[in-house]
Amino acid sequence: MKAELKELLEISRFYGSSKDYVIAGGGNTSFKDDRTIWIKSSGTSLAALDEEGLVALSREKLKVIGSKNYSEDPMKREEEVKEDLYRSIDDPLKGKRPSVETSLHELIGYRFVVHLHPAVINGLLCSRNARKLSEKLFGDSALFMPYTDPGYVLFKRLKEEIAAYEARHGRCPSVILLENHGSFVAADTCSEIKKIYDHLLNTISGEIGQHAEVETAAYNEVMHKVLPVLRMLLGTEKPAVIRYRNNTLLTEYSGSQKDFHKVSMPLTPDIIVYCKARYMYIDQSSTAEKITDSFRYQLPHFISEYGYMPRVIVIKDAGVFAAAQSYAAAGTILDVYEDMARIVNFAEKLGGVKYLSPDQVAFIDNWEVENYRRKVSQGAASENRHSDRTAIVTGGAQGFGAGIAQSLSKLNMNVVVADLNEKTGNELVGELNSTKSSNHSVFVRTDVSDPESVESLMKSAVRDFGGIDLVISNAGVLRAGGLDEMDPETFNFTTSVNYNGYFHCAKYASEVLKIQNREKPGYFTDIIQVNSKSGLRGSNRNFAYAGAKFGGIGLTQSFAMELAPHNIKVNSVCPGNFYEGPLWSDPVNGLFVQYLKTGKVPGAKTIDDVRKYYEDQVPMKRGCRLEDVMKAILYIIDQEYETGQAIPVTGGQVMLG
Repeated sequence: MKAELKELLEISRFYGSSKDYVIAGGGNTSFKDDRTIWIKSSGTSLAALDEEGLVALSREKLKVIGSKNYSEDPMKREEEVKEDLYRSIDDPLKGKRPSVETSLHELIGYRFVVHLHPAVINGLLCSRNARKLSEKLFGDSALFMPYTDPGYVLFKRLKEEIAAYEARHGRCPSVILLENHGSFVAADTCSEIKKIYDHLLNTISGEIGQHAEVETAAYNEVMHKVLPVLRMLLGTEKPAVIRYRNNTLLTEYSGSQKDFHKVSMPLTPDIIVYCKARYMYIDQSSTAEKITDSFRYQLPHFISEYGYMPRVIVIKDAGVFAAAQSYAAAGTILDVYEDMARIVNFAEKLGGVKYLSPDQVAFIDNWEVENYRRKVSQGAASENRHSDRTAIVTGGAQGFGAGIAQSLSKLNMNVVVADLNEKTGNELVGELNSTKSSNHSVFVRTDVSDPESVESLMKSAVRDFGGIDLVISNAGVLRAGGLDEMDPETFNFTTSVNYNGYFHCAKYASEVLKIQNREKPGYFTDIIQVNSKSGLRGSNRNFAYAGAKFGGIGLTQSFAMELAPHNIKVNSVCPGNFYEGPLWSDPVNGLFVQYLKTGKVPGAKTIDDVRKYYEDQVPMKRGCRLEDVMKAILYIIDQEYETGQAIPVTGGQVMLG
């Protein structure tokens, strides 16, 4: 790799890693030598830019765009320009799409160009006094460009302005300020670019003055009954993912209709791309009922007037809520909307806000280039019906639970890992979130034997994702022993986790699932208990565990009848022995050790003797595996007819008559 390209990647990641400079994967960077220009591909994030994310284009071929006559029709013209841009790519087989701003970068007569959208700079550029302030603060050191529709028109106008600037000053401008858009800074070294950006930011910040640090505001608990409604009504084929944000900046613009009006219209192209041009405000927010009634009333009027579902809902005393088809996309919407609030805040201090006109908004909203960028930035979700749904897995930090959580995450589901083991749970969630995908996982410390802990778990899932689609009640404990060894405390502990814990999960999850069903009666959700073969037949010297599991199947059948009218399916999966997991193989408390010590296996002298004894009882001659259990779980979720069933996954060890 050329040394200059390494510099380009370093400065790209430097600015891309901070929301102070770019939001939602925006911004652009390039380097050019005499023959070639390398530029960030469209939809690629600066924060993670590597050599594969760059597109190399012939500078000679790019010159065609500046001299060719294109169609007068704006959309047709942009397609023609895009085709010529593609013809300039050195290696089109890589399939990377060059930024639409490539021609702009080519115009600027320096080796490195860094295009960013810092809120501080955009506070100036989105103010009513943008030109006067720019001239006052930077004089002839910066070229100010009035707002122009991006694409070819901007390219042509900038070409003329740069030529005029060069004629006046004998050099190309190193700073270009685009009204209601962002900044271009160019130089022959990356260190010089950093110096220039520091100067721009410090100068404008001095003009804005001191501003208070943004502090997080509390989550309004009333939203626990609101978000499941919103996600069902805002979803299309699937329920939406709802994410929220509330802080001292956003509360400045959510206290009244008048305050909200200041952040109700777009300022820059990025805002339109990710948040659309209009947003919903709910003033009646004292109770969940008032919020949902107001939302149900406003939604059809909003769609009728603007032609799309709202992506941003601002609720008085609750915060800003983003609706999207994935966790990642909803987060981007929040980032961009909060950035708009910050720009408004700065622009107000610089003389007032200048919003984009309806015609300018319409061009951006319909421009294929921006729609492509929006699509790419949302991340590649796997194509399956489970993508972006939300699942809770209790006992999810280890053993079968961890395996289930990992499997659901690979299906692009959002996963709430609930467990008492914080260290292991957080490590697992870190692993799940380390992959590039549109879903997300969180850990919630949960004691399933404590009803308040389980209720809090359900509220956490709603707060983080908007609702729940699947609850897997997997948390369990096993304490082996006959009547002579088992004390009442151990019996009660085993029952409280294995039996009462399942009841707590079903009780508090069903409250959320019923709310969702009322809004979309045809939507099916699931509660699945991970039971055991010990719930299908008695287990010698293991009655505390088996009794709780037998009782669990009774709960499953009873819950299924009660919840069927709400399309909440309730089923149990009854795995055989999972020998590789800690329940069996833990060297201190594992079942192999316990059964050897209690003499449950006659004649067994070693752990291997105990293991062989149990494997020989299975017609398939092996223990149950994670993939066996997952096939049963996915069958339960996929079908829409069976409920109240206890499905054996025992390799034939237990056969139902």
